[in-house]
Amino acid sequence: MSKIKQFIKNISPLNNRTDMPVMLYVVKVVLIFWFIKLAAELAGEGVVMGVLFATGRNPLNGEMFDPDTMTLVMYYGYILLIGVMLLYWKLFQKKTLSQLGFTKKAGTYLIGVSAGIVLTAVSVSAVMLTGSLTYNGVFEKINTTYIILMLGGFICQGAMEEILCRGIALNLLKERLPVPFAVMISTALFVIPHLSNMSEAEGAIAVFAVIDLILISLIFSYVTLRFKNLWVACGLHSIWNFILFNILGLNLSGNDTLTSAVFDIRSAGSNIMNGGVYGIEASAVTAAVLAVSLGVCFVLSRKRKEVPALKALAE
Repeated sequence: MSKIKQFIKNISPLNNRTDMPVMLYVVKVVLIFWFIKLAAELAGEGVVMGVLFATGRNPLNGEMFDPDTMTLVMYYGYILLIGVMLLYWKLFQKKTLSQLGFTKKAGTYLIGVSAGIVLTAVSVSAVMLTGSLTYNGVFEKINTTYIILMLGGFICQGAMEEILCRGIALNLLKERLPVPFAVMISTALFVIPHLSNMSEAEGAIAVFAVIDLILISLIFSYVTLRFKNLWVACGLHSIWNFILFNILGLNLSGNDTLTSAVFDIRSAGSNIMNGGVYGIEASAVTAAVLAVSLGVCFVLSRKRKEVPALKALAE
């Protein structure tokens, strides 16, 4: 019985124990990931339900805000999820925000934004060159206020995913595992929650969606290790999503909801060039762009003789 208690104590997400076999520690980190994710999502759902009831709507009867408002509520609800994650990191892991990745170099967020703009522009342009996207000009009526609010929402959403995957999971895994293995496991944890969005994607498109997710996750991990903070990855992640969804009007990770955007760009059919209903994040062309970008990062890291952890990842 004492061995069972010790086992449960070791893998419990509610402590910061590390004195256990490596494989058991990996199991513990995976449990921590899902524990935080589910706890944060339940808290978020509870708040949304509370807001709906407080405004005289009964969500149990399908009474909701209009779609745009519900989207904003969902995206800004990520603030609560972030709060739950930071609280867990402080109370149970007993670590600082700096150890999570939020160092004093907040200005590097703009490096991530700049890199995200370039990466998105190159990816979309490359897909358009194949003729699998059609450009229909600029929308006549642009809801500028909504688009600006969505930028704030994507800032929250990108930060939430980076805190969970690159902040908590990757940082904890690095404590006991070589960096390449820590990156592999945190990447798997990043990919798995996205799989549910691929239910309507055709076989080959779903395969490239997974490949693209792996590649972009490796890029997020690279910049996190390169700059030794989460700011760059948060900026890159958020601006990538925002540009695709609210600037270009493209599907985002399987979300084909019509939304306010600046440009009217549509998929020409459904194929591995444009990613079909999943969007260009399931495109073979995007995969090539991301792979080349990742290769360039590794080459640069070798030439600059980066920190040992980064060199290990490159090798």
